[in-house]
Amino acid sequence: MRIVLDTNVFISGVFFAGPPYQILDAWRCGMVQIVISPLILDEYRRVGDRLASDFPRIELQPWLELLAAQAVVVDLPVIPEQVCRDVDDDKFLACAMAGNTKVVVSGDKDLLAVSGYAGIAVLTPRAFVERYLKRKT
Repeated sequence: MRIVLDTNVFISGVFFAGPPYQILDAWRCGMVQIVISPLILDEYRRVGDRLASDFPRIELQPWLELLAAQAVVVDLPVIPEQVCRDVDDDKFLACAMAGNTKVVVSGDKDLLAVSGYAGIAVLTPRAFVERYLKRKT
């Protein structure tokens, strides 16, 4: 199964425990594929670098290298109209469309509010784990 992770989910998975980490672990184990774009990868890096100074024992770079090597990288199509209240969130939907992905995992209320756009479900990390990972273990 292919998924797109909002930045908040990826960063939470790297720096903290819980469902976001379970999703990253499932990816490392080959249970899911992560779809990203260069723009999303840059955002992961930018946000992660800001947080890394607060958590010096956590290493972000190995995760970013793993993403660059193993994630499905797509170019973002232009969405003809703004979908999310925060236009910056539209890139996650565009990534899902380009990667033929039906799930975006996010805790962002603006993204959650547009679940169903273009047939793409936007699920919280907990909902994704419960729906797709619990039954596989």
